[in-house]
Amino acid sequence: MPRAARNPEATQFGFAHVGDAGEKTQRVGHVFQRVAPRYDVMNDVMSGGWHRVWKNIFVDVVAPRAGENVLDVAGGTGDIAKRLLKKTGGAINLTLADLSPEMLSVGKRRMADAGYWNKVTWVQADAAALPFDDACFDVITIAFGLRNVTRIDDALAEFYRCLRTGGRFFCMEFSPQVAAPLAKPYALYRDHIIPRLGAVVAHDRAAYQYLAESIQKFPAPHALGARLQAAGFAHTRADPLMGGVVYIHRAWKG
Repeated sequence: MPRAARNPEATQFGFAHVGDAGEKTQRVGHVFQRVAPRYDVMNDVMSGGWHRVWKNIFVDVVAPRAGENVLDVAGGTGDIAKRLLKKTGGAINLTLADLSPEMLSVGKRRMADAGYWNKVTWVQADAAALPFDDACFDVITIAFGLRNVTRIDDALAEFYRCLRTGGRFFCMEFSPQVAAPLAKPYALYRDHIIPRLGAVVAHDRAAYQYLAESIQKFPAPHALGARLQAAGFAHTRADPLMGGVVYIHRAWKG
């Protein structure tokens, strides 16, 4: 991929254009600083609880193996990390990275309550500049976080760098393309209802307006697959859930 074509989202904050990548990163950080205390509640409200089903399916697809080194990026409140540990009986070496200290604080409390506090290494980090050695993870996951990354192509390159040969990458994310029967009602819900729910439940309409807009600006499944391949990944595939509202993307480092 030509350098000029990399990271086209770096100056887009939802539908708004910002001055540079640093400003976008700062704005995204402010969003999650504000929503962290009510983030999990809003996920239940917005999805009608479906996010729990999607996350369970995602972890089944990831299928972590005992003894593997696993990195969960944008792991936030620990929803995916907790499921990964539960699935393996705590027999993986799990690192959780997130840009937001507020989200990490919530995650630490939740994991302590679940009895997994000492099973996680917590790292505050930007997905596009990970503080890890080359080839140090067997599996990297990111769920509902990639669309908030300022420099997506740089992040994909970092995921590739940090995976060992034969390592697996898994991403679950909302899609801007939804199958015809759901397309219109879903667009209405995403664009109008979610921001209103954000105002009522989280007392922050602007944050959830951005989150709704970020779904529309995220690459279509085939486009993300092409960008994974440009980062060096092989055997890419994307599987839809719920008519394409959500996709699970997977790729391997050859």
